[in-house]
Amino acid sequence: MCSHRSSCASSDDITPHIVAAHPEQGWNLLCNGAIVFDDTGELLPDGRVVAPHRVPTGALAVAA
Repeated sequence: MCSHRSSCASSDDITPHIVAAHPEQGWNLLCNGAIVFDDTGELLPDGRVVAPHRVPTGALAVAA
């Protein structure tokens, strides 16, 4: 599935590469088969879902 030299061992690998980028649709396909969404959510190859890791709006910095 992975074409770079050090292939991704699993969906838990911390350094997978993007193999198909679709920024206009808000997602990227990684070499380990995971789909990563712009809202930081993930759909893993085994069907598991990782919920978005959103920052509470009170914790965001606002430019003055």
